[in-house]
Amino acid sequence: MLAADPGASIAGIAAEAGVDRRTVYRRFASREELLAAIYDSRLTAIEQAIEDARLREAPVTVALHRYVENIITVNRTWPVDLTRMLTDDNVHDRRDAAVREVDAFLERATDEGLLRPGLPKGWASALLPQLMHLVSRQLPELSPGQAADVVVDTLLHGLGAP
Repeated sequence: MLAADPGASIAGIAAEAGVDRRTVYRRFASREELLAAIYDSRLTAIEQAIEDARLREAPVTVALHRYVENIITVNRTWPVDLTRMLTDDNVHDRRDAAVREVDAFLERATDEGLLRPGLPKGWASALLPQLMHLVSRQLPELSPGQAADVVVDTLLHGLGAP
């Protein structure tokens, strides 16, 4: 609900979940506390996705596909935008650490010849999350693995004819 309507009320969220609003308030003292828990869960899932992909040690093509598939799953499970919480220092620091890890992996992918050198600095780092976001929302009929195939192929080969 919050992905579709960030202003959704606690009463609406409770109704959608099939519980009384008091049940939600017993667990979360405020709407902000509920949002913080959601964002924390999303960040934890992102951190786990990065760890599971083994970006530092797995072969680059394997790690790339695994990372993309994992993040597509996170995007579909937790479809909320973290930028709303970046004023929280802990959220900001955790997100920045995840971004640094992926950036280092993309540099490794370039060094190992998987990505073309000479692109504008940060281009792959900006493009990859956008591709994952698009496929997560625009192609819901694809499994995470199939969606990762689309993203990885697009990242590595573009849209031009083979």
